Order: sequence, then C-alpha cells, then structure tokens
Amino acid sequence: MGSVCIEIIEGNPHLRSLLGWHLQQLEYRVHQAASIYQAREVFLSHQPTLVVLDADLPDGDGIEFCRWLHRQQQPLLLMLSARNSEGDIVAGLKAGADDYLSKPFGMQEFLARVEALIRRKRTPTAPAYLDYGTLQIDLVQRRVRFQGEFIDLTPQEFSLLYVLAQAGGVPLSRSELLRRAWPDAIDNPRTIDTHVLSLRKKVELDPRQPNLIQTIRNVGYRFNMEILNINISQSQTTKLVRERFSNQRSTLTSSQV
Repeated sequence: MGSVCIEIIEGNPHLRSLLGWHLQQLEYRVHQAASIYQAREVFLSHQPTLVVLDADLPDGDGIEFCRWLHRQQQPLLLMLSARNSEGDIVAGLKAGADDYLSKPFGMQEFLARVEALIRRKRTPTAPAYLDYGTLQIDLVQRRVRFQGEFIDLTPQEFSLLYVLAQAGGVPLSRSELLRRAWPDAIDNPRTIDTHVLSLRKKVELDPRQPNLIQTIRNVGYRFNMEILNINISQSQTTKLVRERFSNQRSTLTSSQV
C-alpha cells in the first residue's frame, strides 16, 4: 500500500493526527492539511489517490472545495462531516464525494471505507472541460473562452494558462511552471516571464497593470481566481461602453476632417 498516497484535510488537529497515524500503520503514504489553502498546495504537490475531506473547514466550505477537487484529476473522495441529514449527505455526494461518513464514527469503519475506496481505485482521467465561471478551458479542442469571448492562444500560452488556472490561486514558482507547462526540459526560468507577458496582452484589460495573472514577488505568478467572479453582464457593459466611446471618437474625427 506504500504506493497509495492519501491526503487528510481535517480542521481538528487531534482527529487529523489520529487518522493519519492509523493510515500510516497500514503503510499508506499520508499528507495532512488543516485548511483549504494548505489542502490545495498539498494536492498539487503530491497528487493523492484518495482525499479524506472534512466538510467543515476553518477557512472555507468543504463542499465547494470538494467540487474543485472533482474538477481536477478526479481523485477518490471520502467526505467527513458532523452533518448527517439526508440533504447534507446528498449534497456531499453530488459535489463529487465517492463516500460520506458522518461524525462521530469508529476507526474500524473509517479504515474499512478507505480500503473499499482504494479497491475501486480508478485510472485518473483528465476532465475534458474546466469551468471557472467567466473562464472556460476546453481541453479537447484546446480553446479558451474568457468573459464570453474566445481567445486565440498559442499552444504554449494555452498550457501556461491551464496550469495557472488549475492551481486555484496558489502561487507557482517559475521552475514549477516550467515543469508543469513545458513539454521539454528548459533551464531558463525567465522563459516564463516572456510567455506571461504575451499571455497578459490577450487576457488582461490593461497588460501594464495586470490583475488576472499576478506577479508574486520572490515567488513567481498566481492566477487571481477572485476576478473570475465578475459578472459576465458587467464585462458586456464595459465592452459596450468601449464601443460607444470608440464610435464617438470616430465621429469627432470625421467631423473635424
């Protein structure tokens, strides 16, 4: 079982340690996280086979994070929760959980459920389509639609945008981006800067003041997931204002001539 990696995302430190200890006794490789922020980093770094997820986390909604996990490389998901109503269980399963265990529970039942899920271990398959609100990434046709409009990207720009978006707002170093987004080994991390600059010209409202692909000093870059919550109608209104302003300028120029 040493080849099977399990991530435990649990806000209660005593329960988190207890679950981790028992799983390690069965020779599972275990990584732990106490919050959604830590959980994203652990997931992206270790790509676990199974995620044990507490539905009630200190810095966010476990159900929403379950949906995010399900959009990634579809790990097995065991949700833990003190909520045990039928509606809560259904919500967890619909969010992508493969199993749902209500607290309090016995350790033997927990281990049996983990082992049952591992027996169902499936070959990870990448999703065909990622939806981040105002950003949609089609992995089959390799097309990107942002705020209702398709963007013409080069193959490398597409890969870079996909890796940044998939990180869910977690900053990635230049070396990490090279490792994930480039098909061949490249020794020059500054290659990332050139492609980020090119990508910003296509997806930023003002490339000189980028707010979608942010530079994190002494780290690298992060994708600003919060901006994707902008309502599409707002972007359409902005576009309409631009068009009117452009038309007004054209009219003034013509009249001056």
